[in-house]
Order: sequence, then structure tokens, then C-alpha cells
Amino acid sequence: MQVTRAETAQIKKNTPKGVTIQSMCSTDTEDVKATVAQVRALEKEGCELIRVAVPTEKAAKALSKIKKKMTVPLIADIHFNPKLAILALENGADKIRINPENIGDKKELKKIALAAKKHGAKIRIGFNEGSRGTENLAKTAKTWIKFFEKIPFTDLVISVKSSSVRKTIEANRALKDCGYPLHIGVTEAGTRETGAIRSAIAVGSLLADGIGDTIRISLAADPVEEVKVAKKILDALDIRKLPLRIIACPTCGRTKADVWAAAEKLERDLRPKNPLVVAILGCGVNVIGESKGADYTLVGVDKSHFTLLKGRKPVMKKATYEEIFKYLKEL
Repeated sequence: MQVTRAETAQIKKNTPKGVTIQSMCSTDTEDVKATVAQVRALEKEGCELIRVAVPTEKAAKALSKIKKKMTVPLIADIHFNPKLAILALENGADKIRINPENIGDKKELKKIALAAKKHGAKIRIGFNEGSRGTENLAKTAKTWIKFFEKIPFTDLVISVKSSSVRKTIEANRALKDCGYPLHIGVTEAGTRETGAIRSAIAVGSLLADGIGDTIRISLAADPVEEVKVAKKILDALDIRKLPLRIIACPTCGRTKADVWAAAEKLERDLRPKNPLVVAILGCGVNVIGESKGADYTLVGVDKSHFTLLKGRKPVMKKATYEEIFKYLKEL
């Protein structure tokens, strides 16, 4: 079904604009050198919030060294041990992530909240399906929000996640009006390809509904891949524009050129100086419609050549991919 202009405008109106991208280091936090190297790789890719695991006192104390090498906020991931949460805050964590259910002791949780207030840090209270006490994710989150408000501590971020796409969507929709920023994502989403698809459905659906302030794409892959997928989801929803957007036809029996290879190469190799939308089409049937939003369009002529259009005007006729790539690279 074709989406109307009115529907597209409504989606854009509902979509959060200040969405930030988060990922998590897979390194041992005690290994400062390795963790800083991964932090820098994530920052280079465009990650804006970085979380690290803090399972030991040594890891908590390592945060002060790691923090000095970072340009984005540092989040400490804490489970079970309230002392580690406070130690992480003392060593520079900008935010801590806890599941109140697996700490349990309300006196200790109050100490954590007061320590966060003292250090000007945020607390993300996160609940994953399967964790203790989280049969109903949204209900559990609302119960603990009330607990922290009574302390009072309100510098909260809320997250409810499931490995089920539907349950993730439903739980976050139930928290849409909770009054706090929502960190969204599918937990344990899967491998690079499967996890990206599952995350795109859940995160994309929520963002299109105006739900979500921070996203993390959980993949069984290099964390840098999580950031790449997150950026593509935001680009697909027009929340942010990637430097390059490729429109490529799926091809059919009319195809005159190797569209698949050209699209893969352009997406991998082209780094335009200014934002660019390029359409790659196998024949001329859909040029008028499919290239409407493109700055430039490649139309297959034969197995080795394309015509390059700028708008409706040909700028290169029967040119090789290499010739066209060289032209586009200089824009």
C-alpha cells in the first residue's frame, strides 16, 4: 500500500528528533587499553553513548581512566552489587544502568540514588524479560519509577526489553506517557542480519509512533555493527540523514546492468563531501518514479555501462561504473 503524503507528514511529526545512539563495549573493562580502543572505534562510527560492564571493583575503578579518553558519556552497567554502582559513580560514570529487581534491597537502592544525585549522574532502570520480577515489563517499570520518585530521585531513564519483537513494542507503548526518557531496543536480537531485521521492526515501529529517546541495537557482532544499523534505522525514518542514501531496484528480466554489484560498491566505497541520494536502476521503466528523490540516477545500458542522470538531465552516457564513481566522488 502506498503511504500518502499526509501519513508521511504525520509519521515525521510523531517521530522523536533527539534520538541518540548507544552501544556497549564487549571488552573486559579491567583492560583499559582494549576498552579505550573499542570506545574510539565506536565514537568514530558515530556512537553517542557508550556502556561498559562493571562486574568487579577493579572494573569500577578503571572507569576513571577510561572516562579521560572518551568524548561521549560513559554508562556503567551494574548487576546485583550496589557497592559497585556507588564505586562506578565515584569513578566518573555519567550514568549507571541497574535492574532494581536484582539488587532488591531498597535501602541500598536509595543509597545508589543519593550517590547519583551527589555526582550529577543519571540512573537507567532497565528490565529485560526473564529477569527476576519482570513478568509484566511495563508494570514493573512503573512500580520502580514510583519508588525512585519517593526518594526523591527523578533523573531517570527507563528501558523495558524482550527478545520478542511484539513484546518489546507492546511494553514500550505502555510506557509512552511515563514522563521519562525511554531507552529502546530488542534484547539479544540475534546475529548481524537477523538481529538487524528484528531490531529495525521493533525500534522503527516505536520511533514512528513517537516513542524512544535512546536506541541500542543488540547484535551478536562487533559493537560497531550495532551503530551502523542504528544509523540506518534513523536514516530510514528521516530522523537523521546519512551522508549517502542508495535507492536500488531489485532487478528483473529487463535489467541491462549489474545493479547489485554497483549498489554494493557505492554503499561501501562512496563517501560524498555533501549529503547525496543515488538511485541505481536496471532499466528505464521506473526512472521517473524511483529516481524522484535522488540527486543522481544510474540507469543500466548494458552489462558494463550506465547512463548517469542529474535530475532528468543526462550528465554521462554509456559510462563505466569506475567513471561514474570518480565523478560522484568529486561532488
